[in-house]
Amino acid sequence: MKKMLRNKKGFTLIELMIVVAIIGILAAIAIPNFMNYQCKAKQSEAKSALGSIKTLQVAYFAEYDTFATSTDQVGFSIDSDARYTYSIAAATPTTNFTATATADINGNTDTWTINRTGPLSNSSNACE
Repeated sequence: MKKMLRNKKGFTLIELMIVVAIIGILAAIAIPNFMNYQCKAKQSEAKSALGSIKTLQVAYFAEYDTFATSTDQVGFSIDSDARYTYSIAAATPTTNFTATATADINGNTDTWTINRTGPLSNSSNACE
């Protein structure tokens, strides 16, 4: 009896293949979700920066009675390793402005805009 117990150590090939298949199925489900969450995390840079630009524009308007036409005028700056490029277009300098953030995320263009009155809008979403 002891001799039979000594020979029954380890896993069979079938058991190992089942474990590999389960890990493969979990990876197939988890990796796309992870990529989507990663993309949305990158978009948070644009959302935060455009909110800052809107706040700076409102302060600039309160002081000069016109909206700025560039990010330098309002004092907006961002780290050199930013994913997005930011621009301000003053369609009507005394009543409204449009700030835009554009980036290439995973080979797709991602564009966010904000103006004085409206919320953030996303005209081309790289995460979908």
